[in-house]
Amino acid sequence: MPPKTSSKSKFKSSARTSRDGPAVARPAHASLPHVVAVGLVFIAAGSVLVLEILSVRLLTPYVGLTLETTTSIIGAVLAGIAVGAACGGRIADRIDPLRLVLGLLIVGGLLALLTLPIVRVLGPAARGGGNLAAVGVTFAALVPVAAVLSGVSPTVARLQLRDLAVSGTVVGQLSAWATAGALVGTFGAGFILVPLLPVSSSVLAIGIALVLAGIALGIYTRLLDVSRTLGVVVAAVGLGIPIPVIHSPCDTESMYHCVRVEVDPESPSGRLLVLDQDFNSYVDLKDPKFLAFRYTTWIGDAIAASAPAAKPLTGVFVGGGGFTLPRWLIATRPGSRAQVLEVDGKLVEVDRKRLGLRTSPALRVTVGDARVTLRDVPSGRADLVVGDAFSGLTVPWQLMTIEWLHEVKRVLRPGGLYALNMVDLRPLGLLRAEAATLLAAFTHVRLITPPGSDGRPRGDNEVLLASDGPLPPEHGPAAFGAATYDREAVARLVGDAKRLRDDYAPVDQLQTR
Repeated sequence: MPPKTSSKSKFKSSARTSRDGPAVARPAHASLPHVVAVGLVFIAAGSVLVLEILSVRLLTPYVGLTLETTTSIIGAVLAGIAVGAACGGRIADRIDPLRLVLGLLIVGGLLALLTLPIVRVLGPAARGGGNLAAVGVTFAALVPVAAVLSGVSPTVARLQLRDLAVSGTVVGQLSAWATAGALVGTFGAGFILVPLLPVSSSVLAIGIALVLAGIALGIYTRLLDVSRTLGVVVAAVGLGIPIPVIHSPCDTESMYHCVRVEVDPESPSGRLLVLDQDFNSYVDLKDPKFLAFRYTTWIGDAIAASAPAAKPLTGVFVGGGGFTLPRWLIATRPGSRAQVLEVDGKLVEVDRKRLGLRTSPALRVTVGDARVTLRDVPSGRADLVVGDAFSGLTVPWQLMTIEWLHEVKRVLRPGGLYALNMVDLRPLGLLRAEAATLLAAFTHVRLITPPGSDGRPRGDNEVLLASDGPLPPEHGPAAFGAATYDREAVARLVGDAKRLRDDYAPVDQLQTR
């Protein structure tokens, strides 16, 4: 009768006899209970996807929310998954998979805790460094943790495989549970963690959860004694304690922006709204008629010239920011109405608390993507539509296509004014493409922007005015040294640039920052 194996020894090593020679040492391990095995792959895969979503918010203040940013993040995570799956499975064939999975969970948790410090330290250097710098920071922060955590699934599969006759079932079930974890991580991060918690708190929670899972597995399998457990706890605490106090460039983190409000040192009532480390709006708490930024002055002059001074106007403002222009319209033309379409509800809260925003029947806010919310604005409702959704490094491509302009025209009254603020530097690829799109949609187009020494736009803030009726007359030289380019000059600038469409709008590649 074979000797019985005690539960205390089921995770210890033994030896087997090789057909080709003497006994060869190999790990002798017991399979984990099914619920434990699927729980481990679920947690590991879910954590990778949570960190991927959170990284968008971590990196945006430094490199912007662009196609390149999201591509770099996805690429880094996929690279880590590929490396982790290949190396994890290979290593699991050579060492005790139980010890390996324990180490992967603990090291993965510690690396997750390092994600925030890595981004905070390397992020400022990446700002302005182009796509290569963004990729470098992304890979440094995400590839190691994704690789370590992605090694959990093949290691657990190696641990659970006892009978080749059911190997497909085992691997398939574990793969399914890992995918379920990734789905829960994706939706949980996007719909729960980001809206409710600061990113730093979410990263801290993920790291701690992984370390605790590793400790629990170590205690269950008796692979961690008291001294080793204390060592893991000390390491996790050492990495976790600095996270809440590491300097963040944000006063508030929203789903879309890193938000900060600064007091103007030269004016006690002046406030600067900073989104993702770029000045977005200037608000004078005592004087809503004051326009500090040049592009707001250019748009304000165009609005002022579009109708007699005493006539109330109805305006739709795409992008709220600090609500400078909507408040200016209400203050300068009593009886006017402004509807603001702002995608970031948390930014609206900041405007209410710190920038003196007071909504009313005359100044209403609709929270949501303007491409969707503009559909609810009745046709022929607005005297003017102002596009002010650019935010430094973030380009709203869906608000620059010919299909979007058709929707703008639907909302405008005959002869209504569309004013668009954007940012581009030479060679002005994005400006030329958007100008081509406006020329295809409107009869009259005008450009206001500072000129270079050659007389062409030098690249900076650009305001495009468009209408199917005559544009408002110019009031002498434009403010802040800008030049005015009429339709013919805009057409020459466009050259062979292609207009933007919903199925062709590579705005991140066209814009020069």
